Amino acid sequence: MLSKEELLAALRPIAEPTLKQSLVEMQWIRDIMVKEDRVSLTIVCLEMDQQEELEREIRFRLSEVGVKDVHCRFRVASEQEREGVLGPDHTASADQESTSADNLKGHGAGLEHLPILDPDAGVKFVAIASGKGGVGKSTVTVNLAVALARSGQRVGIIDADIYGFSVPDMMGIEESPIVEEGAIIPVERFGVKVMSMGFFIRENNPVIWRGPMLGKMLRQFLSDVNWGELDYLLLDLPPGTGDVALDVHQMLPQSREIIVTTPHATAAFVAARAGAMALQTDHEVLGVVENMAYYQCSACGNKDYIFGRGGGARLAETLHTELLAQIPLGAPDNHPSEPDYSPSIYKEDSETGKLYDDLARQVLAKYAKD
Repeated sequence: MLSKEELLAALRPIAEPTLKQSLVEMQWIRDIMVKEDRVSLTIVCLEMDQQEELEREIRFRLSEVGVKDVHCRFRVASEQEREGVLGPDHTASADQESTSADNLKGHGAGLEHLPILDPDAGVKFVAIASGKGGVGKSTVTVNLAVALARSGQRVGIIDADIYGFSVPDMMGIEESPIVEEGAIIPVERFGVKVMSMGFFIRENNPVIWRGPMLGKMLRQFLSDVNWGELDYLLLDLPPGTGDVALDVHQMLPQSREIIVTTPHATAAFVAARAGAMALQTDHEVLGVVENMAYYQCSACGNKDYIFGRGGGARLAETLHTELLAQIPLGAPDNHPSEPDYSPSIYKEDSETGKLYDDLARQVLAKYAKD
């Protein structure tokens, strides 16, 4: 199996068609993943009509070193990337918006470098996805993250649901991130490092952005945040298969996914689209979590299946994966007077907290097989 350095050496002669500079030297070949005999990579280009020419040459160069199975992803260079090679006078002026995170940092540099994406760093990316909103995807994300942290893992969360950010509130986070030596320091709560758009929006104002700006923010969360050493980074995706989900699939080809649904047949049917998107982009689906699976009476212990039964199992069968957990309908028994109060985190000794601990053990076991 070839190393990343050997692959980059083979690709170094390929020049960007307009600028006639090496794509490798420009750092416009990224996210290289080698899995068995297959290589996947992302190519940044000035215009999408350059795609066919570049892909043909990339496949040829890699075939010369014995790589036959190549998966190429292309995207158009961002404003910062164009400015880096063309200068400020040649960049497109169509998108002059700035983000609150840029204002916090004082600059937008570093978007070209994503050191956390290096598979050699050992970070395992788990995207939590759903087909529709309201199924408890964020609740699953924060509780799985806390359960992984309880098991001794170093965990982070990116609240990538940029339009519907909720992670800081769900975890009871009241402070904001700070900047040290030009890098944003994530807020830590329950042993989990958190970064969210919610930290940069005042008074719960709506986010009104076009798709490219969402990708810019996500890339900044990956490149300009000092995460320190992590074992797992969970991404709470927006529901559906929109721009952010596509950006995650492009930026993080090594990411795996957990699909969240309710037992209702329609919810499971819609969730299958998110799972199908993962499979079509060669992202492994770790499994399905069925949330709101039942309501358990606290007095008698009987279970009422309010939203029906079987949706999670059918979804898992459709996606050729397994049903990892069935989480009951309910809310944590937390009180605002508690020093570690949070609206949505289940305590370790609660019945639902134990279910999340079991979910965390299953996730760890799946990665232990690698």
